[in-house]
Amino acid sequence: QVRVAESGGGLVQAGGSLRLFCVVSSSTFSLSAIDWYRQAPGNQRELVASIDTGGSAKYADSVKGRFTISRDNAEKVGYLQMRNLKPEDTAVYYCNVTPLDGVPYWGQGTQVTVSS
Repeated sequence: QVRVAESGGGLVQAGGSLRLFCVVSSSTFSLSAIDWYRQAPGNQRELVASIDTGGSAKYADSVKGRFTISRDNAEKVGYLQMRNLKPEDTAVYYCNVTPLDGVPYWGQGTQVTVSS
């Protein structure tokens, strides 16, 4: 049984920052990959950032230099620090957790709205 819950979204002006949280209930969190996706109305779901079990991070070109993904294995929390937000970052952000069995689990999403 794996549960994923995102939080931290909100309304922010362009150039502002938000920190998203991904709280995970899983006995194997430290051995799970963590991904952040986003989906805006009319757009396909986009992979924003990933962090593997060793802490190696990858980012979409659109967010490189602005977003930072991290994890706290002791607290079983994933993070997405978003800086210099742009209106095009507006989307529902989802946390995806893939444990040892390879089956991905999704949270309900958190809305990020960036005003111009």
